[in-house]
Amino acid sequence: MEPTTIPHDSSNAPGAAERSRSSTSTEGAGGARPNIVFILTDDHAAHAISTYSGRLNSTPNLDRIAAQGVRLDSLYCTNSICTPSRATILSGTYSHVNGAATIYSGFDYRVRTFPQVLHECGYRTALFGKWHLGHETRNDPQGFDEWRIYRGQGEYNDPVMYGIDAAGDRVDEAVPGYATDTVTDLALGWLERTQDKDPDAPFCLLLHHKAPHRNWIPHPRHSDLYPLGSIPEPDTLFDDHSTMSRAVRDVRMSIADDLTEDDLKQPLPPELVGEERREARTRRNYQLYMRDYLQTIQAIDDSTGRVLADLESRGLAENTIVVYTSDQGFFLGDHGWFDKRLMFDQSLQMPMMVRWPAQIAPGSVVDELATNVDLAATLLDACGLDPEASLPDQQGRSLLPLLDGTADDATRESWPDAMYYRYWEHEDPSHDAPAHYGIRTETHKLIHYYGDGMGAPGSSDALREPEWEMYDLAADPAELTNIADDPAHAATRANLERRLAQLQTEVGDLPYEGPQTPRPHWGR
Repeated sequence: MEPTTIPHDSSNAPGAAERSRSSTSTEGAGGARPNIVFILTDDHAAHAISTYSGRLNSTPNLDRIAAQGVRLDSLYCTNSICTPSRATILSGTYSHVNGAATIYSGFDYRVRTFPQVLHECGYRTALFGKWHLGHETRNDPQGFDEWRIYRGQGEYNDPVMYGIDAAGDRVDEAVPGYATDTVTDLALGWLERTQDKDPDAPFCLLLHHKAPHRNWIPHPRHSDLYPLGSIPEPDTLFDDHSTMSRAVRDVRMSIADDLTEDDLKQPLPPELVGEERREARTRRNYQLYMRDYLQTIQAIDDSTGRVLADLESRGLAENTIVVYTSDQGFFLGDHGWFDKRLMFDQSLQMPMMVRWPAQIAPGSVVDELATNVDLAATLLDACGLDPEASLPDQQGRSLLPLLDGTADDATRESWPDAMYYRYWEHEDPSHDAPAHYGIRTETHKLIHYYGDGMGAPGSSDALREPEWEMYDLAADPAELTNIADDPAHAATRANLERRLAQLQTEVGDLPYEGPQTPRPHWGR
């Protein structure tokens, strides 16, 4: 079987010259090997965390990570959908390298991950919760002492979980209770066991929640929160998409028309049927959707509070890196949509807060642009490992100098001000989102909807006319006015096209040049 990875020269990867630690050392930046607790949620938009906006909900425990550590304000995913983003987070590689381009793809098990590296270097490792990277034996989690994962998306209540237990035996059974609570129980139970067994060994614990993924079933204890009619509407809830490409106007992610009875937990009243009742239907559906979405997040906040308290009670907080992030953003009525996939900022931005009292000053904020490709390199660097030597395929840049404040002026001035994005799942069966790639800079965004599934698993074979969008993020931060074909912005577009081509070359991807464009060997 041919490998799915595309060769690239890691010696030229961003930040390679800055890294000099041994591939086998695990002495962290603070002199002792730090522990890691990596909390990953599913579809948690940054603007549904109160430290980011404070407009929609209250998340005191998540806010506490930022207050006692650092908040990243410009972290973006490179493919806004669950499986691809998770593969990228673990491996530090783009979708065309790790093979997980769509939710119908399986992660290429030959691409190494940061937990595997840490495990080989003496870390105790565990994973509990959502995996969603394929469920054949070869796609099972690798490099963990213990793991329990959901089948597929998993269920909110009494989810079936399979994996390897503390005795090394295979388990596959329902876990009674509410998923957010029970997966926290499993994680903290493992932490207690590993501390009792070997308190001096560093650990890496991955706690991967199902929530707040569709269909947003809250725990009854939160049923009084965010009552209907109380949730603020986004300014773009009634965006008519008039300047957007046809490809985007055709997506099936409408708050008014594409949320189901299963999503909203009640049928649509007959008096809200029809185009003439669209505004009233949108307002009603938005409140129902957001109430449940925000209530599921409240259980995550509860869970995070339990994790922080447990670390503190064991005296582990000082040298434990606690990361909270999500696999991508999510539309919360923005542009009249739910879901993700598209390159608009609400879908593109990932929340991320990091607490490491031994190294990170409280209340820090990082504004520099970063992506999920950088996370594996960052965690390995924090543990004293050379990312280039440890993960030869990884394509990221360690964010550690930004997080701990050691970046000098030259590093900050040379930091990338542009990122590359590619969504491969062309006209997927659920949402009809088009395949596209693009570039986001600090001030502009250029997107190419090239209209071809390129053989990516789950993509349509239909070919569409290519279309472009461009947004001036300084003048139009809501991304309402597409200026791609405006002659007044032709020079800016030409410059962005050049920079986009440069980024594609740097990451080893190919531009679309028609149906004859070489297709990656996706494999499984």
